[in-house]
Amino acid sequence: MSDSSRTAEEARVAFQSCKSSDPRDRVQFYDSWAQNYEKDHNLMSYRSPHLAVNFLSENFSGSRGEAQVLDVACGTGWVAKLMAELGFRHFVGVDGSKGMLELAAETGLYQDLRLALLGTQPLPAQTGVFDVVVIAGALDAGFCSGQCCQGDVCVLCAGGFVCMVRGDHTGAPADKYKKDLERELQLMEEEGLWSLVGIKRVDRYMEDPHVNPERDDVQDKPYISGTVYLYQKSIDTAVKSRD
Repeated sequence: MSDSSRTAEEARVAFQSCKSSDPRDRVQFYDSWAQNYEKDHNLMSYRSPHLAVNFLSENFSGSRGEAQVLDVACGTGWVAKLMAELGFRHFVGVDGSKGMLELAAETGLYQDLRLALLGTQPLPAQTGVFDVVVIAGALDAGFCSGQCCQGDVCVLCAGGFVCMVRGDHTGAPADKYKKDLERELQLMEEEGLWSLVGIKRVDRYMEDPHVNPERDDVQDKPYISGTVYLYQKSIDTAVKSRD
């Protein structure tokens, strides 16, 4: 059960607690954090799920009630809850944390939930099935690699959408990750695997958990910026595997 009395300072401590870039260490951390995950993220004004769902909704013209959605790094089911409010009904979730998946199951929204260590294992999803793939967060060093995007396209139906959101975190590993990711996205576009629908830059992705406005004598809350990427799988081009 989540702690309803959690404070912003406790949330900041939690965000700073996992320093390892090893995916297995991160899984253990998220297992222990699962119960307070949404509470802590709300305390930090985390907007990734809302940004993904809103941008996708603005550009999706198909039948929401029939669309098959793959929620990658689904966590507690936050994205599915928001999408269900907009009429989406069919969800498969994938996450590396068993504790997160247990909470996602409690939403009752997922037809299937699958455990996979993202970034080191292929997506456990059937090829050519999904109309939408969403990755809200988890696009940073130690999480999903840029190569995950190849798997996202493979599982999509022709004309399906991939919506990804990431925070522009600071530091050399995050900078390198962003550069590598955007190079991979561009390369896949050049190869005709998908086409760019739009990129949206936002100033307020979440509050910076590494800065305490009261303790650090900062007048305004410091925010991390973020980016939303939306691509559509090519209708008449088969997905090619790259060696």
